[in-house]
Amino acid sequence: MPLPFPDSGLYVITAAEKRTHEQIVAAIAAAIKGGARVIQYRDKAADSPQQRFSLARRLRAVCHAVQIPLIINDDIDLAARVGADGVHLGKEDGAIEEARKRLGSEAIIGISCYASPERACRAQTHGATYVAFGRFFPSRSKPHATPADPALLKAVRLRIPVIAIGGITPENGGELLAAGANLLAVIESVSAVPAPEQAALAFRSLFT
Repeated sequence: MPLPFPDSGLYVITAAEKRTHEQIVAAIAAAIKGGARVIQYRDKAADSPQQRFSLARRLRAVCHAVQIPLIINDDIDLAARVGADGVHLGKEDGAIEEARKRLGSEAIIGISCYASPERACRAQTHGATYVAFGRFFPSRSKPHATPADPALLKAVRLRIPVIAIGGITPENGGELLAAGANLLAVIESVSAVPAPEQAALAFRSLFT
């Protein structure tokens, strides 16, 4: 059975570009020690399918050893093969219904909603576990992503958790939580720094 999705906390996404599998796994293990509540495997560098499977399986082992859910970005098939807890889908990555059919009724299914409350409402209606808005601030990982305003978080009314993403740091994350985000999703500010555990710890006070 998939692990449950947290209702608040730090959501850490892998920084895979120009990093070995060992570096990625070590960074995620450290981020979890620092307080990450959920992990997403995202790799736009596109290793071979077997390499992606191997790394996803290693990340699942690290996460499940301490009861942290692992979500796979964009790839329903990989999520099913590796026994991940769920999948995160963008506009071109498949339908919620397809993901439910492949992964089961209890799987975590997250949906990118960019700056669209309407897309978020549709996602909730169709059974999404959570929705993500952003980018909220300039982002190295998502430099061309649709900008979103924190006011969006105040305006949207949903029954499922809301994730904010895009250029988030310990200094600006509090604004997004105050506006209505439940979780903060980060890549560069935790996964890509020399000390991921300390970087994750720096977010902890935002959630207390």
